Amino acid sequence: MLLTLASAPAFAHTGAGPVDGFIHGLLHPLIGLDHLLAMVAVGLWAGLVGGKARIAYPAAFVGTMALAGAWGMAGGTLPGVEVGIAFSVIILGAAVALKASPPLVAGTLACGILAIFHGFAHGAELPENASGLAYAVGFMLATAALHIIGIVLAGALAARAPLFARVAGGGLVLAGVALLAG
Repeated sequence: MLLTLASAPAFAHTGAGPVDGFIHGLLHPLIGLDHLLAMVAVGLWAGLVGGKARIAYPAAFVGTMALAGAWGMAGGTLPGVEVGIAFSVIILGAAVALKASPPLVAGTLACGILAIFHGFAHGAELPENASGLAYAVGFMLATAALHIIGIVLAGALAARAPLFARVAGGGLVLAGVALLAG
């Protein structure tokens, strides 16, 4: 009887009651296939280019994503967010497939521009009762982890199966086209 009195109410919908912003932020990039593919692709591309790109591309992506996330949390608008996210998968996949190695500034700028769509989407989907800061820390950490996974994959593929990395890039392009098609 005491346990019954001490229990919390059960809510049928997510976002009702207390929400852990950090966990929601951490999961958002991991459970959305579009985000997952793009963020691993950034790391894969950075790893294949090598050198300073291994730090610059992911740093530009995470930093710009954080700013765009704040914009989304503040109630800003960005038309075509989902289309931009799908195109980011296509563009990053093409960069991997073609083994594009642009000047560091150009590749870094490309990653930053593509991050705007992902960051805005994350920020706009902030759960109502969550801490914006905790949520942002969560999605930034998850994104950085996915970039690291991509960089590690690039190192393994470049040494053992360089053609497979290019095929993976082609697969990313196809996945992006499928995302566009709905």
